[in-house]
Amino acid sequence: MTQTAIPFLFMRGGTSRGPYLNRADLPEDLESLAEVLIAMVGSGHPLNIDGIGGGNAVTTKVAMLSRSTDDWADVDYFFAQVSVADRTVDFKPTCGNILSGVGPAAIEMGLIPAREAETTLNIRAVNTGARVVAKVRTSPDGAIYDGTASIDGVPGTAAPVALQFMDTVGGATGALLPTGNLIDTFNGVDVTCMDVAMPMAIARAETFGLTGYESADTLNENTAFFAAMEAIRIQAGEAMGIANVATSVTPKFGLLAAARDGGTIAARYFMPWTAHPAMAVTGAQCLASCALTPGTVAEGMAARSNERPATITLEHASGQIDVLVDYDLTNDGIDLRSAGLVRTARLLARGEVMIPTAIWTKA
Repeated sequence: MTQTAIPFLFMRGGTSRGPYLNRADLPEDLESLAEVLIAMVGSGHPLNIDGIGGGNAVTTKVAMLSRSTDDWADVDYFFAQVSVADRTVDFKPTCGNILSGVGPAAIEMGLIPAREAETTLNIRAVNTGARVVAKVRTSPDGAIYDGTASIDGVPGTAAPVALQFMDTVGGATGALLPTGNLIDTFNGVDVTCMDVAMPMAIARAETFGLTGYESADTLNENTAFFAAMEAIRIQAGEAMGIANVATSVTPKFGLLAAARDGGTIAARYFMPWTAHPAMAVTGAQCLASCALTPGTVAEGMAARSNERPATITLEHASGQIDVLVDYDLTNDGIDLRSAGLVRTARLLARGEVMIPTAIWTKA
């Protein structure tokens, strides 16, 4: 046998997709795990031709599940962002879109039993410590994928997966505003550094000579913007206390502009070296929180609702996403209690993914 077989589910979660694995089927140490995931995805080639990745950062994500060791949670969700081309793996962030598939995947793996009509799972995001309650449509036979829910960036309809995110403030840096400021200035550009679900550096699109309504492809072709953005992202990440920013996908970067299609605010999200074709679930929570907080770079762009919770509609490159934010305003900014979103997920394939034994052999 020249290859090691690893059981996997191949799933779409939100606007991302990738392998969902049982953590017990993988190496325990992160160095060996990274090599296995690189081989699995095919990182090191722009098309991931020797793996099951899709040549884009939204298709080189990996979810690893296990029964939780936490008293509150049912399932532990460990996330890995595998690079497309440079053979690296980042275990720092989490991914809310991939998290959309965690409930159905846990049921498919037998980690959680399916209940009549709907199954509620408490999920612990291992990378950040965030707690998420997921509600999945089910029957006693398992997860249900057919339904009428639609999300921008995914064709067709499917069963809804309701997600309620808690404990998302300061998961990576320990603070809502890791620099202690509502606005910092890097290379002459005003930036809000905020950590809600995902640490981000957020700026106004106009400061880069952009409208904020550009398509993802148009942004990806703008090499001058990416060079300017990356220099600012690195400085912002260092100011936020994040290590090895130049080689890490955190902090992510976001651009804001006034809404033009009936939403609350227009936003573009970067992963960070390419533009997201739609919107990350974690990024959406951070951008919505920025829009709600007085004194940030979003000031004057969005009319703030007095409702609690408030629905913030972000206009993104593929449409819109609604974030239901339960919060209070405080002297320090915003007291975020939870953020809710509706996503969809679908099982695409199941089987075994093969890894050369030269990379790893199961004990």
